[in-house]
Amino acid sequence: MNFNEEYQKKLTSPEQIASHIQPGWTCASDIALAVPYAICDAIGARVKNNGLSDVTLHTMLDTRPLSFFSEEYKGKLTGVSWFSGGGMRNAINGGWADLMPSYYRDMPSIFTDYVDLDAYIAVVSPMDKHGYFSTGCDGSVSAALLNKAKHIYLQVNRNMPRALTAPAIHISGVTALCEVDEELVVLPPTKLDDISLTIGNIIAEEIPNGATLQLGIGAIPDAVGMALKSKRNLGIHTEMFTDSMVELIECGAVDNSLKPIHRLKTVAAFALGSKRMYDYIDDNPAVEMLRVEYVNDPATIALHPNFMSINAALEVDFFGQVCAESIGTRHVSGTGGQVDYVRGAITSKGGKSFIAFPSTAKNDTVSKIVPILTPGAIVTTGKNDVDHIVTEYGIAKLRGRTLSQRVKALISIAHPKFRDELTFAAKKQNIMI
Repeated sequence: MNFNEEYQKKLTSPEQIASHIQPGWTCASDIALAVPYAICDAIGARVKNNGLSDVTLHTMLDTRPLSFFSEEYKGKLTGVSWFSGGGMRNAINGGWADLMPSYYRDMPSIFTDYVDLDAYIAVVSPMDKHGYFSTGCDGSVSAALLNKAKHIYLQVNRNMPRALTAPAIHISGVTALCEVDEELVVLPPTKLDDISLTIGNIIAEEIPNGATLQLGIGAIPDAVGMALKSKRNLGIHTEMFTDSMVELIECGAVDNSLKPIHRLKTVAAFALGSKRMYDYIDDNPAVEMLRVEYVNDPATIALHPNFMSINAALEVDFFGQVCAESIGTRHVSGTGGQVDYVRGAITSKGGKSFIAFPSTAKNDTVSKIVPILTPGAIVTTGKNDVDHIVTEYGIAKLRGRTLSQRVKALISIAHPKFRDELTFAAKKQNIMI
């Protein structure tokens, strides 16, 4: 086969790819940078012009606006979120988009077993001399989507890094492709306030040299990363590869030398951050973008001694139930991989899981440590899995503690202005012994 000739035969425009989509079809893309916005916009335009309806589009972590964020697409182009950015959050709360409850590690099997997938759409790096495209910054769910989809549509972008271990797509299996060399989405630098820095330093004190890390999204995980620069022989095994991890690698704190598997390699399921990070991933054999069902498997995580997991929450109740995905009944995001890493870390020999957040919200008017979760709040990490809770006032160790011990520990790290109120509530519930 002449791969270049095959490429030219299948090369078309986003609009022509959109013309392939039929009423009743279900389409899906992988997470973050994998979303092909030019193709999605072309599908949206076709729907808006009444040339198409009854289409479902599954996405994970939207990073830019999509057509179906607008109510005018209700019933015609339905977005389904597996982990939401701001646009999907608003669409779901508005009532014209849907969501799929799932652990990140289970997303591939759910697509395989339960979703009738007509089209896989993705951003990929340019074709190599062997006829293969790389899914780039996304190991994630792509392999499962490729195996399930009846049609494969690609948006080739020269700015997408070629990750050497990411799923590869051969030109022979591609239905059609287009070329759109737009700049990849970058995350703005995280603003590290005093509270985030304090929490980051508190957690860093708990992390020994030689530990393996998973850091979540946000200011606090980034602050933890910055506070670890003096450590040595750290490893990285994480769902999301971040800029703070590049910092740790380049300063010598991370060398992956003590990891029992993937030694000397940084392992992640996907990446999202700066252009500097994308350049670091490109053709780098020291970075492995792998399938999430493997990366986020608690059994895989637990193979690493001293595994340290850092994630965030919106509120935590006296039992230690963690809500990280809703404010009451109002959707914020999905479960993601928090539970995957909590369970993996607590099973790891010497491992620890940290759920960290500022003690208050809304200018110190609301405590994030509460007697009971807000009615309708979703429990992300359950009371039987939770390990350490961290605020700027310290660490509450919950695993292996009774309810009464948990309550006292949590109140001790709540904002001082709420401690009397929380103590009164605990005594009224007869749970402080």
